[in-house]
Amino acid sequence: MSETAFILIVDEEGDWSERLSGMLREEGHACLVVHSGREAVASMQSRRPDVILTTLDMAQRAEDREWLPHIQGLAPDAQVVMLRIDEEGQDDLNAYQSPMVQVLGDGHRRPVADELLQPIAEAAERARRNRDNRVLAEQVKKQVEFEGLITGNEQMVRLIKMVRRVADSKLTVLILGQSGTGKELVARAVHLHSPRKDKSYRAINCAGLNENLLESELFGHVKGAFTGAVSERKGLFEAVDGGTLFLDEVGDMPLPMQAKLLRTLENGEIIPVGSNDIRKVDVRVVAATRQDIRAMVEEGQFRDDLFYRLNQAMIRIPPLRDRREDIPLLIDHFLKEAARLHGKAVDTISPETVRRLGGYSWPGNARELKSVINQMVVLSDRQELDVDDLPDYLRGSTDIVLAAAPSTAGLTMEQMEKIHIANTLKLTGGNREKTAKMLGIGARTLYRKLREFGLQ
Repeated sequence: MSETAFILIVDEEGDWSERLSGMLREEGHACLVVHSGREAVASMQSRRPDVILTTLDMAQRAEDREWLPHIQGLAPDAQVVMLRIDEEGQDDLNAYQSPMVQVLGDGHRRPVADELLQPIAEAAERARRNRDNRVLAEQVKKQVEFEGLITGNEQMVRLIKMVRRVADSKLTVLILGQSGTGKELVARAVHLHSPRKDKSYRAINCAGLNENLLESELFGHVKGAFTGAVSERKGLFEAVDGGTLFLDEVGDMPLPMQAKLLRTLENGEIIPVGSNDIRKVDVRVVAATRQDIRAMVEEGQFRDDLFYRLNQAMIRIPPLRDRREDIPLLIDHFLKEAARLHGKAVDTISPETVRRLGGYSWPGNARELKSVINQMVVLSDRQELDVDDLPDYLRGSTDIVLAAAPSTAGLTMEQMEKIHIANTLKLTGGNREKTAKMLGIGARTLYRKLREFGLQ
């Protein structure tokens, strides 16, 4: 089976049930056998099963008739596999017609135990899909959407509240975050929720521009200021006068240019290239960088006075790997967006694929995730994205091992299990027998888990 499941067997036939239970445990599953509806309810109250295997007779016994209705409340995602082992009760089958109930058996004999392994595997997969869909639906209900930011993460929710408060002030804002985390979305949100929202908003990426070109872009130039300057041109500070200017990757700004920017921030004055005239501007600056700007200040690579001027309000965006609960929400959003953009009928993604995506470290953050979803949507010829649609580097990635080594907070038990197996495998130099022994599991179970987690 693709994932460990908890199977609850509710049956009077002890020997047969124990035999089936042993087979299921060999497949790597947790299994419990009970002999009455009362015991079944008690078990569900302590642990939700994925699959409940029972018989039509157990469902109809007078003393146990009331246990099945408890399933919906105690184990809402569970699937019921009901065996019909004799012809009695045939007329009552309609009472159990439900998407969560699968009736097996011809009414003449009790199935051989190993005949049920595949139906139980399929039922476990349905239960897992139910659980994942329910969890995603609950997350979507709780998610916060704010100017393109989509999150259910507490830290991000606090960040959004801070953006709202800072936006309504005159403070210069410094946004810190890795590439692809959404720094420009935050910068634009600051503008849209500020008193300047009806004025101009412009953005410029300071990385890759030399000092002369960047100075001309920001402050403009007069005719004849340099070769090719055939006419006067306003810079961004004049173009957005009264509005907001976003300086992306300000940490890459050359030092001499930093001094000129500081003067503008302090005095609201600019001098176009090739001119001696001072021009007054009223512009709110929002800056951002992926660099460790404090370290740059200490090393003399960034002016400390400019840092303090920019850092009137600091907003730090966490990387995607530190808010993994947002990954399913972003997948859902990017999937719908990509389907509309590319005119594709793709509208769902399998739970296993979501788990694979959730287990990756995403060095490119949300931008990389969006790119991957777009690629998958374009190349898929099915309505549902599956593991086969993942890029090669994601199908068997163990990158989460490195990314999550300092902390397991926010990870699912499955992700933690993957990390532990991968680390133990590394410790033994890839020796699977030693790995299984160190983990305290059978070699067969280890091989199955290696396949599940893509650690081949």
